[in-house]
Amino acid sequence: MLQRAIPSTGEMLPVIGLGTYRGFDVGSDAATRGRLADVLKLVVANKNGMVDSSPMYGRAEDVSGALLQQHSLRDRTFIATKVWTSGKDRGISQMEKSFKFFRTDRIDLMQVHNLVDTRAHLDTLAGWKKEGRVRYVGVTHYHSGAYDELETTLNREKLDFVQLNYSLDDRTAEQRLLPLALHKGIAVIVNVPFGGGGLLSQMSKEPLPAFARDIGAESWAQLLLKFVIGHPAVTVTIPGTGNPMHMADNLAAADGDIASGREAILKWAKSRF
Repeated sequence: MLQRAIPSTGEMLPVIGLGTYRGFDVGSDAATRGRLADVLKLVVANKNGMVDSSPMYGRAEDVSGALLQQHSLRDRTFIATKVWTSGKDRGISQMEKSFKFFRTDRIDLMQVHNLVDTRAHLDTLAGWKKEGRVRYVGVTHYHSGAYDELETTLNREKLDFVQLNYSLDDRTAEQRLLPLALHKGIAVIVNVPFGGGGLLSQMSKEPLPAFARDIGAESWAQLLLKFVIGHPAVTVTIPGTGNPMHMADNLAAADGDIASGREAILKWAKSRF
């Protein structure tokens, strides 16, 4: 699979990871967890496959951590999660729970979710990074309405990662944030690459455009992902799924000539968006 470097260290990440929102917020049903284990095995088939979660995703951290431990996948996984609360002490307490849920003494990436009490949590994380408890630090936001604040934060703080929304029908991040991340050497994680799900659902009702197979896209999911990872600022995208077939389809988007594919998609999209 295509990999990209984390600018602050040069460490390589596969460009397709996994988001755990909804899909991993499940109970103890063995069949359901078995399918989720299959999803994780696909993600980490290429070492350093990213699994992204958050305390706001219900049981997703705990379920992910249990499955990674059960199937001995931790050493192949790049674990990314978030702190999502106000107050330094509350943040510490919440992050400590994340360590327990993931059954680990080291989290690869801890992100301040939706810029909630950013400075308090980044202060804690600066110390934890020096101690080796977290390897990378970042911030996130899911809504373009917060991009001014996100831009200010990227300019003000020393960060390894930023996570934001970017898709074929929501290209606001192209205006300032993606160029800024590229300039400052901040790795970019793209969430909702399918336009929050609505775009993929809409496009799936139509046949693939004629050029799709020329760029190695065998599905709408692959075409939409190729657009996202084709941007040079994007390090990894994390489409969410609990379905192994969908995960395999997503991973296949990283094959082929990504740069040329993006240009073809942009040309086609001018008449659609």
